[in-house]
Amino acid sequence: MVRTYGGWRRRRSIGLFGLGFNATLGLLGCLVLLMLSGLYAPGLAIYLLPIMVVVFLFAAVPVQGESLLSFLLTRFRWWWSSMLGHTRYRAGVMVEHPRAFQLPGVLAPVTLLSCEDGKGGRFGIGWNRRLGHMTATILVSSNSVWLAEPADVDSWVANWHQWLASLGYMPWVQWVSVTVESRPDPGVALRDGVNAQIDPHSPQQARKIMHDLVELAPAVSAQIETRVSITFDPRKFPVAPKGRMEAAAEISNYLNRLENSLAGTGVSVLGRATPEQLVAMVRTAYDPAALNDFNTMLHNRSQDIEIGDWTDATPVEAEALHDQYNHDSGTSVAWIWQEAPRTHVISTVLAELLAPTRWTKRTTLLFRPWPAAAAARALETQNSAAQYKSEMSWRVRHRVSARDSQDLAYARQAAREETRGAGLVQMSLYTCATVDDPEKLKQAVAHTESAAETSRIRLRRAWGSQDVAFAATLPLGVCPPFLIQRGMG
Repeated sequence: MVRTYGGWRRRRSIGLFGLGFNATLGLLGCLVLLMLSGLYAPGLAIYLLPIMVVVFLFAAVPVQGESLLSFLLTRFRWWWSSMLGHTRYRAGVMVEHPRAFQLPGVLAPVTLLSCEDGKGGRFGIGWNRRLGHMTATILVSSNSVWLAEPADVDSWVANWHQWLASLGYMPWVQWVSVTVESRPDPGVALRDGVNAQIDPHSPQQARKIMHDLVELAPAVSAQIETRVSITFDPRKFPVAPKGRMEAAAEISNYLNRLENSLAGTGVSVLGRATPEQLVAMVRTAYDPAALNDFNTMLHNRSQDIEIGDWTDATPVEAEALHDQYNHDSGTSVAWIWQEAPRTHVISTVLAELLAPTRWTKRTTLLFRPWPAAAAARALETQNSAAQYKSEMSWRVRHRVSARDSQDLAYARQAAREETRGAGLVQMSLYTCATVDDPEKLKQAVAHTESAAETSRIRLRRAWGSQDVAFAATLPLGVCPPFLIQRGMG
């Protein structure tokens, strides 16, 4: 018997004709205005009617998972930003300027903090000066599910659910992003890693064996990194910290608890990302050609990496096009999760999407835990919305579609599970493929979209928001849904 998982559903609101709650209120307001004008000013109603029909069509017609009006507004905003030059970034490397080493786009407010971990080491925190959020990254190594017993895999999934559910009791945890990054490695990292571990006073024959093994290793291999980035809001701590260093110390205490509880989720905790490692992650994302240099520096001369600001991480140039993102030595295409699997899936459903390729690829799952105190109320609202939609379908079309019935069943199931202690989490997924040769871009796009279909998920290219989706895959705490809510996306 194979264990399957599922039950994801899109968040819905009570609205007419598939519109949201605010759009429905606007539609009802327009209808009231049209009725009043028909009663008291019939001549005005003749002019208002075609305008309202056009507006309704723009709001109701779906295009690429959103309304036609939202799609056109997104295109217009990107065109206007492009006209103003806001989609292009040029670093003044030879000019002294207080903002000379800022990261581009939505990452501009983020700066790097170096903090003590209480164990004799240091770890890095990405501090968003505009939002006040602080993001720390935990490096992990995931266990293979292919060689594990099914009971162990079920236990890992259950513990991961419990780990996410526990975040609902930590209102200071804003969101958690899990990123799997794979990139081709020409063997330099293996050679440098082995050379750094060899004791020069060890026997010569032992050193020769290790060197021979490195020489016989495949010339090109895959380098895979898995990291868990946790974003905190220090203002929501039980006791508000007086400064950023006090906030960082409090974050370190919470990280100790979270790291210990991660051990049962099928991963091995390798430690926290140091400031040097965060700089290397950001720099190699923008400049893939610098990967070998930074790997060598991390293993041999980590003190040479500048961590006081983003001097070594800032790209020289970057330009966000409508369908791709050009930056230093790389060209990237980013996708967002349009629809979760409609059917139940097995634990290896994302294997094809996460598999290494001949180019750099990052896939980020973003989890936003719902506060435990408000989860029951939110699920009841979703249950009412799903039931209302089914009732409307029955009254209008005298039938309920299979998808609406399944959505109602999922909403009721989620409400029942919450009463038994389950947590409520909002999920989103972002995937980014980066190539060093623009001629390989079409192949990377086709392969990534095909792998997503194999994984039973639907990806949609982040039209007009390539730089934002690219930043969401970096360990710096970027959450596009939150930015949209704040009017920053």
